[in-house]
Amino acid sequence: MHTAFEKEDIVIGVSACLIGENVRFDGGSKPSNFCIHEFGQHVTYKSYCPEVAVGLPTPRPTIRQIKDGDILKVSRPDGTGDVAQALQAYGKKVAEISKNLSGYIFCAKSPSCGMERVKVYTPEGNPLVAGGIGVFANEIMKANPLLPCEENGRLNDAPLKENFVARVYTYRHWQALVESGITKHKLMDFHSQYKYTVMSHDLVAYKELGRLLARADLPVEEMADTYIKGLMTALAIKATRKKHANTLAHIQGYFSKYLSPMQRKELCGHIDTYRKGLMPLMVPLTLINHYLLEHPNDYLAKQAYLNPYPEQLKLRYGY
Repeated sequence: MHTAFEKEDIVIGVSACLIGENVRFDGGSKPSNFCIHEFGQHVTYKSYCPEVAVGLPTPRPTIRQIKDGDILKVSRPDGTGDVAQALQAYGKKVAEISKNLSGYIFCAKSPSCGMERVKVYTPEGNPLVAGGIGVFANEIMKANPLLPCEENGRLNDAPLKENFVARVYTYRHWQALVESGITKHKLMDFHSQYKYTVMSHDLVAYKELGRLLARADLPVEEMADTYIKGLMTALAIKATRKKHANTLAHIQGYFSKYLSPMQRKELCGHIDTYRKGLMPLMVPLTLINHYLLEHPNDYLAKQAYLNPYPEQLKLRYGY
């Protein structure tokens, strides 16, 4: 059950070069097949190139992060043409006007847009530990800590790609809930749809979120704020095969009395084979969805875990 959003309902920030805009230093682009041909069929992009936005030409000399004591420059290798403050100011501006984004895809390793492991140099040109963050990207993420963010390089990893897309759809669902006006009932209903999703990422958070919603001493606004922080933090934790298999076993329990001994054995076998890394997640999930059609269950039918995003993305086929 993924909430049926239209393409224009889900707006994703993206580094302009990743969707084919010729804004890179060499006058070209860095098109991402996933961004353009896969994810792009289901979302609407709002593209940004901070380097062009602060006045740098295309093509242009390369720029890098240079650390001189406590001062961080983003300039040409010789230290001239520093645009660090301009990039920071532009990042703050975009962060403020982009509160309605449901996710962001940055260009990896960029001194302006890289999420992590950006190369940093000394004024003499010696490389420091590659632990920098793009100046523009840092402002976006700092101002929107719950916003699902990824960079193009990491999206080549199947589990990371699936996790990012699932977080985007979860966050957009939450934004729609906020837009409709949060009540305690709506919050409880939202959580009931994501119980197995949370379980597959972090069992501790699963229990903590349940206890949070059971409290009677919190105003609904405070409860909602604490809830979504806990949920998005949990979903950023990697869902391992072991965690997925545990979640699948819980779901299997709903069908036990309806299945024959042979069917139970088959489902158990698929879950165990998946746990061992011998088949993709889609195999036991397909069987569970088949049994759900044969033996309808309203509670399971609304679980985001079973259908978190459009099936056409095929993100659970590869791991």
